[in-house]
Amino acid sequence: MSDLSKPFVPRDEWLLDPNVSFLNHGSYGAVPRTLIAEQQRLQAKIEHNPTEFLTFELPTALRAAADRIAEFLGGAGTDYVFVENATAGCNTVLASARLSSGDEILVTNHSYPAVLKAAQYTASRTGAKVIEAKVPFPLVDKADIVKAIASRLGSRTRLVILDHVTSPTAIIFPAQDLAALCHEAGAQVLVDGAHAPGMLSLDVPSIGADWYVGNCHKWLMAPRGSGFLWASPARQTDIHPLVISHGYGEGFTAEFDWIGTRDLTAWLTVPAAIDLHQRQGGQLLRERNALLAQEASRQLAAQWNTDRGSTDLLTGSMATVRLPLGGKITLERALNVRASLLKEHRIDVVIVAFSGSLWVRISAQAYNTLSDYQLLVEGVRKVQLSESLK
Repeated sequence: MSDLSKPFVPRDEWLLDPNVSFLNHGSYGAVPRTLIAEQQRLQAKIEHNPTEFLTFELPTALRAAADRIAEFLGGAGTDYVFVENATAGCNTVLASARLSSGDEILVTNHSYPAVLKAAQYTASRTGAKVIEAKVPFPLVDKADIVKAIASRLGSRTRLVILDHVTSPTAIIFPAQDLAALCHEAGAQVLVDGAHAPGMLSLDVPSIGADWYVGNCHKWLMAPRGSGFLWASPARQTDIHPLVISHGYGEGFTAEFDWIGTRDLTAWLTVPAAIDLHQRQGGQLLRERNALLAQEASRQLAAQWNTDRGSTDLLTGSMATVRLPLGGKITLERALNVRASLLKEHRIDVVIVAFSGSLWVRISAQAYNTLSDYQLLVEGVRKVQLSESLK
């Protein structure tokens, strides 16, 4: 077992403020110095001769980057295209979905709020309906996830949007089991894997979804703006980028690889991010981060006399713990507690209002140690005291 009292990789590999306890890698990631340098190198190369690079070198460079993703996540590079982030990927699938009045889009109560709003928008313009499966929380058994979704599948379910790792509650969903269940019911499946690359050991095609979207800026630590969309070969003729451009009608990769002038260096830095992830330990790093999140959440729950959001089997590099805070359970209060912890106590975590309680979502990355999370105990105590004086 890893020594959780020491960082797996020295923190000075990042530009992180040494005065902030950064327990929130899951929100926006943190880009290591080496990858910042790689992106800057690519930007300088483009500016040296923009026309030559963007016209002649970029197509090959993008496909090489997609091939590297495929090598890391499974499948063929021709099944992967780049998008800005997982939410953009979900919007892309929703925009291309063939839905009619009365059709149903199935989501869960753990869905990422932005993706939920995209589904609601799609429903509003197609006449479809958004149906919610209520997955219990806290969660002990993955069978409860399967049961909740199975109970909401119906004859009008056309598209199911599944989280691989839920954003508000940090639960690993059994994506492969769920995809098979939904296909048996005749529904297409989109897996939102925003947090999965670099957190879980993935073989994307084996999940069996129709589409899978993921972020490379979170647990793979690539520059922000580096997401991907994987589409099964059977679904590639039905999907188009949100921006239609010169590649329209020329095939899946041609349509997505060029949608206009933009800074594409975040995408081109992804191979270097994968290489760095492997050098930092790859699977060993992923396993160590999961152990750290599990142990830290155990200790916090014990000290607060509360409970964890899920068991070890359903916990990756993030975990949730119920906060020992009574009173109103609202989004506004969650945001206020989060702001207080960051601005007044220099602790960066996510606070979520969910299932009648406030929860803290902690992240574990290579630079974190077990002692980092103990600072949160004192921070929450000070928030309690401050609230009591108001």
